[in-house]
Amino acid sequence: MRQAHAEDARTEARRIVRNLLGDERPTAETLMAEVRPALGEERTARALELALGASLTRRSAELAAVAALLVGTRELGEQWWSRPRGDKLPAPDEVVRTAVAIEPWTDLTALEMLAAWIADDAADQMWGRPVAEVDLNSWQAEDRFELPPGVQPGQRLVVHFDAGGRLDAVVTRRPDDELGSNLDFHSLRYSRPAEAQWSWGVAAGLGPHRLPGEDPDPYTREVPSAAVGVLRAWALRHGATREQLGERWETVGDVVAAIERVDWMWRSGEWFGWWRGASALVDDSAYLPYRLEELAAG
Repeated sequence: MRQAHAEDARTEARRIVRNLLGDERPTAETLMAEVRPALGEERTARALELALGASLTRRSAELAAVAALLVGTRELGEQWWSRPRGDKLPAPDEVVRTAVAIEPWTDLTALEMLAAWIADDAADQMWGRPVAEVDLNSWQAEDRFELPPGVQPGQRLVVHFDAGGRLDAVVTRRPDDELGSNLDFHSLRYSRPAEAQWSWGVAAGLGPHRLPGEDPDPYTREVPSAAVGVLRAWALRHGATREQLGERWETVGDVVAAIERVDWMWRSGEWFGWWRGASALVDDSAYLPYRLEELAAG
């Protein structure tokens, strides 16, 4: 059932990517070809540099952020990058140049931060500025924020819950004659850059995603056979098929492709330990021996 949900997610992601980018099977090559005329040579080169600087297990997420920037730039115009900001925010061009984290996105990479920024700006342009922010980890619908002055019963207010994510709160009169609000979860929606980011990452998968200018190709690096044996044997014991794992793991590219086919995120929680080991193998991490020990102990 969980794997059926995974395939449903990929099908929906491919549909959205096709609608937003006209790309049935998104790849890094087709994405960068679209990005260059939209963002210009200098920004494209810098975005590529930032993506190349990420670990291979993070590359798909970085490219998904680039997809959001592509769709957002088409929607808001190239002037979005250079427009001066208030509230101590630099122009996006400065962020892409310096890669310095700014509030409230300090837990994101530079490309993810810019993607969140353009997703929110596109949402504001489409639905207006939100009156409040709510955390949807709680599904309590009533009175999640203080109402602005002058509202009337039946009025719909736009509320922020995620980068590019919005939903409506409906003003209502309570039995004590006070005004309150109810979140309308059926109104939940995302801006197009946010949709592009999610859908590109899901549709394109973990990779391999080869980028221009890479020499040598990092996906051709050979992986140690002892670690390969541990990870493949564990995966087979826990339900992965030989077809999903592939005939052999000789290079990083073989491992990345297998991680994508295995769909570990849609399996039981113990697969997180396998992911940690496999990602340490891909990224040539010094933590690899410890990740394999953790896997064996589990």
